[in-house]
Amino acid sequence: MMLDDLLNALFPSHDTQVEAEGILCGTAQYGQDKTAAVVGLVNRTPLGVDGALSLAGHVLEVIRHSPGRPIAVLIDAQSQRMRRRDEMLGLNEYLAHLTKCFVLAGQRGHRTVGVLFGRAAAGAFIATGLVQDMLAAVPGGDPVVMDLPSMARVTKLPQDRLEALSKDTPVFEPGLDHATPIGAVAEIWNDGDLAEKLAMALDGQPGAPDRRDEIGAERKGRLKAAAIAKRVAQEATAHA
Repeated sequence: MMLDDLLNALFPSHDTQVEAEGILCGTAQYGQDKTAAVVGLVNRTPLGVDGALSLAGHVLEVIRHSPGRPIAVLIDAQSQRMRRRDEMLGLNEYLAHLTKCFVLAGQRGHRTVGVLFGRAAAGAFIATGLVQDMLAAVPGGDPVVMDLPSMARVTKLPQDRLEALSKDTPVFEPGLDHATPIGAVAEIWNDGDLAEKLAMALDGQPGAPDRRDEIGAERKGRLKAAAIAKRVAQEATAHA
């Protein structure tokens, strides 16, 4: 789905623009004459230090000047920018800063909802999609945390072994069919009124507890994460 088509499907009206580094910003009407901030990373743009700072700045502006306004985050990116300049400047810190700005928005009462309509990989996926209160996807959404060749290099496991594991364990495989069972993508909006679905999502609880491990257990995509997290919390409380 193209950006303009998605914007028109999600909102009755909107005033948005795409700035340098593929940064989307603006406002839109939703529901019964309610207003949401609209930000995002679009046009298959990799997320570098400049884009991360720009996007974080827009999020902070919403927090400063529009208390409680929900934030819709539209995503069609690549991975983090694989460029020497960005790496030497400490790209990981810029991505962490952007992530913390979204977390701060939730803590200050802004509901954040990501809508994945294209590619999102690695650090760009984590800092724009996985950090939101809720992440939904529409047809064309293509989430990837790490492709199998890269995973093989990092884990030192043979790629054919990882390919075999991916057939039964969704966490090893990219794509919506695998991101949904592990709870990374909460909902896939294949049909129906997208504007209505987004309005319901934007009106949800801001700063909601992260239930992805529980959702993954319910969907049989992550069988141990929720139980382990619960046990760690219990042990920590018992020894506090």
